[in-house]
Amino acid sequence: MNRSELVTAVAERAGLTQSETDSVINALGDVLVEAVGKGEPVKLPGLLTVERVERAARTGRNPRTGETMEIAASYGAKLTAGSKLKAAASGS
Repeated sequence: MNRSELVTAVAERAGLTQSETDSVINALGDVLVEAVGKGEPVKLPGLLTVERVERAARTGRNPRTGETMEIAASYGAKLTAGSKLKAAASGS
């Protein structure tokens, strides 16, 4: 399902216009990005949890030259599926 299909489906279920639904989805994305950027987890019970995780500094290797290099510590995002999402994926 792409974004426009998602907007259409949510608009039909919520009884909103597609432009209102698009605004809601944009706002949800903005809030999610802002919260995870601050290090706050975002939890939608039964669906998913999105949180920021820290990646430790490590030594890597350039595959082209074989030269070792230091890779700096960084952050990433981790998405964990909730129980309803897991059940839907397994066909239950």
